[in-house]
Amino acid sequence: MEIKKLYDEWLKNANADPDLIAELKEIGGNDEEINDRFYTELEFGTAGLRGVIGAGTNRMNVYTVCRATQGLADFLNAHYDNPSCAIGYDSRIKSDYFSKEAAKTLAANGIKVYIYEELEPTPCLSYAIRKFGTQGGIILTASHNPAKYNGYKCYDYNGYQMTDEEAAETYEYIKKVDYFTGIKSMDFDEAVNSGLIEYMGQDVIESFLDEVQKQCVNPGICEKAGLKVIYTPLNGTGNKPVRRILSRIGVKDIYIVPDQENPDGNFPTCPYPNPEIRQAFELALKVAEGNDADILLATDPDCDRVGIAVNDGNGKFELMSGNEVGAMLLNYLLSQRKANGTLPEHAVAAKSFVSTDLAQEIAKKYGCEFKNLLTGFKYIGELITKLEAEGRADDFIMGFEESYGYLAGTHARDKDAVVGSMLICEMAAYYKSQGKTLLEVMADIYAEFGYYCNTVKSYEFDGAAGMKKMQQIMDNLRKNPPKDLAGAEITYTADYETSVEKDLEAGTESKIDLPKSNVLAYKAKGGSGLIVRPSGTEPKIKAYITAIGTDKASAEEKAEKLIAEANSIMNTEA
Repeated sequence: MEIKKLYDEWLKNANADPDLIAELKEIGGNDEEINDRFYTELEFGTAGLRGVIGAGTNRMNVYTVCRATQGLADFLNAHYDNPSCAIGYDSRIKSDYFSKEAAKTLAANGIKVYIYEELEPTPCLSYAIRKFGTQGGIILTASHNPAKYNGYKCYDYNGYQMTDEEAAETYEYIKKVDYFTGIKSMDFDEAVNSGLIEYMGQDVIESFLDEVQKQCVNPGICEKAGLKVIYTPLNGTGNKPVRRILSRIGVKDIYIVPDQENPDGNFPTCPYPNPEIRQAFELALKVAEGNDADILLATDPDCDRVGIAVNDGNGKFELMSGNEVGAMLLNYLLSQRKANGTLPEHAVAAKSFVSTDLAQEIAKKYGCEFKNLLTGFKYIGELITKLEAEGRADDFIMGFEESYGYLAGTHARDKDAVVGSMLICEMAAYYKSQGKTLLEVMADIYAEFGYYCNTVKSYEFDGAAGMKKMQQIMDNLRKNPPKDLAGAEITYTADYETSVEKDLEAGTESKIDLPKSNVLAYKAKGGSGLIVRPSGTEPKIKAYITAIGTDKASAEEKAEKLIAEANSIMNTEA
């Protein structure tokens, strides 16, 4: 259907949400604005839907959400007898509204729904799927994106995001659904009264926190050390569960950033609520000035990621990277569990392959098997599920991604900033009791294993032209691969789309035993590395840079050269 006809159809029929009609009327006659909303449909993939909130097929709204839900309902009913589904939502604009509308659609299709009575972190959704044995799950969130975005993530019965195959089949069902005539729905209260929709109460959250608390390795250390914490939930879902778990483990002295305490999808003090970037910490760092707190925590809106800043001992707070925190947590858990006799004989840890290789070296020291997996926490979830099937769930120590995502324990199959916040505080308290800050601990790790400088550069490519440009860059890299990285000869390449890796020094090729993914990786003599990966959820390409040196200065010098190399690649025309 041509764009003008689509616009007219929506103007006539999109009356479930008054905001949509108002927006459509406002853009009447503006071809550019109309085209942007209707030139394509939000694509449903393993990460579900994600887009700007608004009217049209290329926007997040009640019709795109419920169309996706109808497709999901058709998928579930095709595969299961009497399926059920859990639903959660975060603080984003319209998340609570979208969650209830999705529940109404599922219920109208005969699918039992478990829905949280208030906003909760993403890991609580993963937990609920397993607790209630549902066949699917939905969480309304756009994670760390700016306020104008929302998203819709789908989970399978394992508690992690859908596999490629499941998502592709669900998308086929979605595409058959008409936005205005193909979506089933029923009255929400009627569905509750009939038992088709059931609220999950505080007892479910308490049981989630019980499982999180089991991951403590030094109970009581926070209270003993007198740990002092500044925390910001960035106007998201973390406020209640993070504070409750910290209270449980004895963190008595905690200061909440007041302007970012309560849920607010407009994120008025932090337009880009992403703990990966310094701007997300600006207000918290101002609060920290002159404060003798030991550590600062910031969780993203759906509380599946946590970033930290550490007091250097002189009242100055320094941000730590996700790679550093992941490596430190792994070192802490392995060393402490070995010391107290709870380290499994066949311990397993994992990370996304774009995260720091330092973790592998730490794991080696403790005889821990280490897995490098594709980007996407579902692959760590899959690993846990496989270990569980083998009767080895207790062998799993932790998994992490460089983007501040951590998981210890098997209560969830997604990254969990509640358990992450708890373990970071416990770790900080333990080392405080030893007279060390986390900055000093990290320095000790670098002194032992070498200084790893890991940098991520993001290159944005907006609109239809941007998507074409991203494809050109990847095609060009495959046709004309680099021969060196900042002057160092490339010794290893991997193309995860063709599943081929090459040892250029040995002259050998082998198959990559991982699902196909549009990712290219290069390693050079001396350990430098570059991984190029288009985002699966945003119009950007990420370059993951690794530089290894004997000290910070030498590693950072190498990193600067590699950044220049990446900048050059991203400006290359095919």
